[in-house]
Parts: sequence; C-alpha cells; structure tokens
Amino acid sequence: MTATAVLAIHYQNENCHPDGKVKFDLAETADWRRAAMAAAGRLLEGARRHGVPLVHVRLAFRADFREVMQNAPIFRDMVARNSWVEGSWGAEFLEGLGPLPGERVVTHHRNNAFYAAALEAYVTALGVRHLVIAGVSTAYAVESAVRHAVDLGYEVTVAADACSTATRAQHEASLRSLALLAAIRSADEIVADFARG
Repeated sequence: MTATAVLAIHYQNENCHPDGKVKFDLAETADWRRAAMAAAGRLLEGARRHGVPLVHVRLAFRADFREVMQNAPIFRDMVARNSWVEGSWGAEFLEGLGPLPGERVVTHHRNNAFYAAALEAYVTALGVRHLVIAGVSTAYAVESAVRHAVDLGYEVTVAADACSTATRAQHEASLRSLALLAAIRSADEIVADFARG
C-alpha cells in the first residue's frame, strides 16, 4: 500500500460531545453520534496498531477571537456562541479520540485545515502519498480538506462512517460530491487495508 497517514479532524468536545456548544456540526439528537465516534476510535486504534502516522487537527481561537474573519454565518456563529476557545473544555479532544504522546497536532482557524496552518508541512515531512481523512463535519472541514489534499496531489480515502455532520442527508450528499475525488470506505475496511500493508 502507498505510504499513508490519517488526518483526524475536529474530534473535539465542542462539536462531538452532547454538551458542546456547536450543534450545527453534529446534531445533539443525531442517533448516529455514537456510531460515528466509535468508528473514529477504531480508525485511530487501527492506525496506531499498524504503524500508520496520525495527524490530529483541532480548531481553537484566542478568547478575543482576533483570528476569526467573520465573513460567513458559520464563523459569526462561533463567535456568538463563544465556542472553540483555546484552553476551554470545548476545545479539548473528545475522550478517547485525542492524540497520544508523539502524535502530531495542528491547530487551525478556518474550515480548510490546510489553510494558513502547518498541516501541509507536517504531512510533507511524513513522506506519504495517501491520506485517510475523517472527522467532523463531513460537509465543511472534511470536504474542504479532501479537496485541498487532492489538489496537492495526494490520493485520498474518506473514512465515511467516522465522519458526521448536522443531518444524515447532508452527510451523504457530501460523500457523493467527494466520490470523484476520493475513495469512500468504512473505518473497518481502511484498518483491514492497514493490516495488509
């Protein structure tokens, strides 16, 4: 298998925990919340077991939100909710889905994890040609990262069941739009590929 790394995007309390402030990313009442987080856990554990590097991507802002360009409803909502504040519980990784010692962590400030962040340099340093991308939310952060990674020349696989967004319909529509750019597979299928090398 082509040298691979996993990008784990926004598995944070603010949008993945039922008590988080951000409900437009992963609806509080979504019956698939637990299933998506469980699939993410299997993906991360499988990557570690098979020596596949992990890069954890997190969203976080200073308390005065000076990094936030409020040019779209999604960013104005973040500020209005006082969400994703650096050092807060909401900005922390969801229990069980955070980095282990030695794993790379990238903080960014827009939908696209590659934009004005260190992610491209981190991935380049790993020397991989294939990225497995998973996270929250499918329609925003994941889709933006997939499109950017493909434009950079990476082969991309989306761990579909380890992603989620506000509604299942929105999630599935996003996956359909990505199908010409990336392989759409389950976390378990991807881990099985890791095992085969």
